[in-house]
Formats: sequence, structure tokens, C-alpha cells
Amino acid sequence: MSRNRFSEGSGPSQRQLRVGETIRRALSQVLARGDIHDPDLNRFSITVGEVRTSPDLKIATAYVVPLGGTGGDELIALLARNKGELRRQIGKQMALKFTPDLRFRLDETFDRLDETRRLFSQDDVQRDLEGDAEEDAE
Repeated sequence: MSRNRFSEGSGPSQRQLRVGETIRRALSQVLARGDIHDPDLNRFSITVGEVRTSPDLKIATAYVVPLGGTGGDELIALLARNKGELRRQIGKQMALKFTPDLRFRLDETFDRLDETRRLFSQDDVQRDLEGDAEEDAE
């Protein structure tokens, strides 16, 4: 079986990571400045946590969360409605031959982090962790 760098299990390339981070910064700036002329979208304070690009750099998926965490579904719909203008604004700031098509998803990283903290604070988990630390010390 032949494998290439896009085979399952390989992570994103350095170029994908670099382009994703460049798009994340540009998108954050556009949204923070209110460059999009949509009052519904501009009433949100938006955090762009990450942007992942496809291997061919034609699709960029932005993981976003509204400040306060409420109204996520409405935010995704508003971003999708304005994705053409967002793409145009980002394209003006970037030095790419083609600006990727934008897709938007809710960033659930913060929710998972809160759940992890809650789990680690439970008494039985703390007791297990203390027991593991004692075993490692021996």
C-alpha cells in the first residue's frame, strides 16, 4: 500500500498551519474592526480560535465562539451569510494566489476545557491522582 503525505494519520503540513494562522489573524482583525457592513454580525464579539485548511488550501474552516458563549448558532448563520465579503476582505490582506473558501464551525474547545477542569476537581479523581504520584515517587 502506498502512502503519501496526505494519508490518514499525517498531520497538517507546515504550509497549512502557516496559512491557517494567517487567515485566523486576518479574520480576527476584520471582525474586530467591523469591516463587514452587517449590523447583526457586528453586534457580536467573536473569538477566532483556530483556522484549519484543506491540504490543497482551497477550503479554510474557522472555529469561532461568540464572547459569552451564547448565540453560537445565530453567529454561524451570520458568518455564512457574509462569507463572500469576509473572503474578499481576507484576500486583500493575504499574499495567496487564491483565497480559500470559508466555512465556519463553533469552537467547542473552551467547553471541553471546562469539563476537563470539572472532572479533575472531583474528589475521587484527586484521590486517584495523588495515589499515582505516590507510586511514581517509589
